Formats: sequence, structure tokens, C-alpha cells
Amino acid sequence: MTPPGADLLPTPYPLIGFLPAVFAESDFTVRWTTGFDDVLAPLISTIDCVDAYLDPMLAPEEFVRWLSSWFGVLLDESWPLTAQRAVVAEAVDLFRMRGTMAGLRRHLSVVVDGEVEIHESGGTSWSVRPRPEPPTDVEHWVRVVVRPRDPRVLSEEAVAAVIRAAKPVHVAHTLEVIS
Repeated sequence: MTPPGADLLPTPYPLIGFLPAVFAESDFTVRWTTGFDDVLAPLISTIDCVDAYLDPMLAPEEFVRWLSSWFGVLLDESWPLTAQRAVVAEAVDLFRMRGTMAGLRRHLSVVVDGEVEIHESGGTSWSVRPRPEPPTDVEHWVRVVVRPRDPRVLSEEAVAAVIRAAKPVHVAHTLEVIS
């Protein structure tokens, strides 16, 4: 079965043009190669546009999720498609800044359509001896305040997942979403 519209798609590279001129004189050979041209035209068209499938800003919606798997990016289905595309497009830069406050700020600004405030404890801790266990008191923390333009579009769980993925593991966090 021929896909709809395939008969309207001309081949950009007719096979008869690649054969010696003597074959172009034969009506049978022209019809024979035209059959192959009709079958190959949709395939050639798809291959010619493969760069559009690999660009997260141009790819079809289902391809954006597939591209995200190339980078190990977990996308939340509740995010708007524009946010999903932006995260995939900036995945390498976001991974490069992962674990820093600048990275957290950038990641949240890509995902959240609205204002994001980040307050942190700052500073560092050190010791002359290695600690056998992580500290029990909360030395480092980050407080994130989000004011989305449309609160229905963004779930609090999705924002919390972004914070957990982008902040350093030892840093405690709190999230406040203001509608």
C-alpha cells in the first residue's frame, strides 16, 4: 500500500539519469526505473531531512523523547513540549554545570516558565580528618521559590525532580511554588 501523498512526491534523483544514454531510449527501461523511483522517493525525502529529526527544536514530538534518551535526560510528560525541547537542546551544557548553583538556576529557568528565586546557605565545610559518616546536621541547603506564569502547566513533583537532579547530593532543599 502506498502512503497518502507518495504519488505526488517526485524523486530528486531519477535512476534513469544514472544509466548510460542508450537505456534512456528504451521505453521499458524508463518505466522499470520509474517504478523504483516511485518506491524510493519517500525514503530519499526522509533521508534528506534527517537533520530535522535530530534537531530537538524541529523534531516531531515523539522524537524529542527518543533524543533525550541519547543524553540520559529524563523528561516529565507534564512539561510543555517547548520545555522538553529546550532541556534536550541544552542537555550537554546542563550536565556540564550539574551540581552547581548556576547549573540549578539554568536548569530551572529552562523548565519553569516564570520567575525562579534560589536562596542558599553558601560557604563550604572542611575538616583535617575524613568523616566516617555524612554529617547529621544540615550544613548546606537551598531554598527554591518558583512563581510559574501558569501554575496548571507545571507540577510541583516535576520541579522537585529537576532540583534533585541538578543540585549536589549532599545539599538539602526546600521548594515553594507560589501561584
